[in-house]
Amino acid sequence: MAYFSFLRLRFLHPLKEFFNDSKAIGITLLSCTVLSLLLSNLGDISDWYQNLWLFSFDGTEHHTLHAGNLVLPNSVLLVINDLLMAVFFFLAGMEIKREMVEGELASIRQSLLPVVAAVGGMLAPAVIYGLINKGTGFTNGWAVPMATDIAFTLGVASLLGNRIPVALKVFLTALAIIDDLGAIIVIALFYGGQIAPLYIFLTMAVLFVLWQMLRYRIPLGWYHWVLALLLWYCMFNSGIHATVAGVAFAFLIPVKDLNRLELRLHHPVYFGIMPLFALANTAISIPENGLSALNSTYSWGIMAGLFIGKPLGICGAAYLMVQKKWADLPAATSWYQLIGAGILAGIGFTMSIFISTLAFSEATEQDIAKIAVLLASFLAMITGYIWFLRVNNKPAKE
Repeated sequence: MAYFSFLRLRFLHPLKEFFNDSKAIGITLLSCTVLSLLLSNLGDISDWYQNLWLFSFDGTEHHTLHAGNLVLPNSVLLVINDLLMAVFFFLAGMEIKREMVEGELASIRQSLLPVVAAVGGMLAPAVIYGLINKGTGFTNGWAVPMATDIAFTLGVASLLGNRIPVALKVFLTALAIIDDLGAIIVIALFYGGQIAPLYIFLTMAVLFVLWQMLRYRIPLGWYHWVLALLLWYCMFNSGIHATVAGVAFAFLIPVKDLNRLELRLHHPVYFGIMPLFALANTAISIPENGLSALNSTYSWGIMAGLFIGKPLGICGAAYLMVQKKWADLPAATSWYQLIGAGILAGIGFTMSIFISTLAFSEATEQDIAKIAVLLASFLAMITGYIWFLRVNNKPAKE
């Protein structure tokens, strides 16, 4: 017994404190990213490591696996990105719904700001990329710098603790989700997503059933989770990105269950799913000619779009809304802090890397685009972190 008490005090208690620290999310994600990049470029290990995430369940290169009449993700990477990430989006959706019902986004003026800012944050990078690549053969990559990565952005925000006001964190979360949904719409409309009318109809049918259950106040039960799985399956096969199912389901469960579910999912999502996601999606080989490979118009367009276009579009749109008195700044937030949030929103990662695989046909171009996304994202992380330390010496009260 004494030995187990020693173990608990020596190892388990510090581990528990680490997991309960808001900074732990950012530390974990950044550590996984660095580790993944190292393993992806470490001699003979690199091929094994990259193939680990690309492992196909049926030995084919198809994106889907046919198991009887079911059509499912066909690789470890797709299971993480399409299925497990839907759980993350479910958690994020619940947080947004709670804030919209009883928190900082309950006011129309406050909820309008992240929507317009997100649109500005998508348009400005696309315009900057388009101007840099005008007349080249790389104009199809205009959407790569449009997306903000929720996990990494909020991870860095967590590292800053109470230097970022709670209302600004909510604003950043809402903006990132709206941004990702916008990116998904762009993928469906402009990057050849095959829309399946039957599954679109089935998706709408499941959403209607869930809405009726919410309308008639049917308590949360096993049937909700069955419908959630059915919603994900229909959305996965519809041509709409499957992770949208998580957000849609979050908005269609009773408000009284939000806090309980958020607490239950927080640790599994942020210390299980998100580290897996970071490891799998940053398994990228750095070209032999190193950074010189980035001297192309499309790589400069991506980096400028994320690092300059994102804060410019977000802050410009927010300034217009506040000046016209159509919206208010988040509570206890200054313009300097909002600029810092705009810089952090330049962390592209997930969706930007995904769009890179759709926008460019050559594998070499895809890898260079991904590296450009990573460099711009790291620069946004470091700059955003330093920005908040410099402009906010006295932490904002929560």
